[in-house]
Amino acid sequence: QVQLVESGGGLVQPGGSLRLSCVASGFTFSVYAMSWYRQAPGKERELVAVIPSAGGSTIYADSVKGRFTISRDNAKNTVYLQMNSLRPEDTAVYYCNAKRYWNGYWGQGTQVTVSS
Repeated sequence: QVQLVESGGGLVQPGGSLRLSCVASGFTFSVYAMSWYRQAPGKERELVAVIPSAGGSTIYADSVKGRFTISRDNAKNTVYLQMNSLRPEDTAVYYCNAKRYWNGYWGQGTQVTVSS
């Protein structure tokens, strides 16, 4: 069955870094655009970053530009989110998403907490 499994979240101090991973299975990963979303308590889920199926041009939310980097390894069915210079406002549950035309899948999320 389809699975997206995120990992790499945790507690980090402001200014620190984390690297999230999302391992996909059960579908043809290489033809899907992959995204990271996040949802903070009491807020709507928001798009963080997108990477097309073949890599290349990426899209970032203004709030994370220059600090976060999305990448993918189609040989490993994995998408990554490198997060640097983390801020308290980056605290949220981070979700992995796969999308192709009308098909879409979500992971279960991983908690990122930025606090001193």
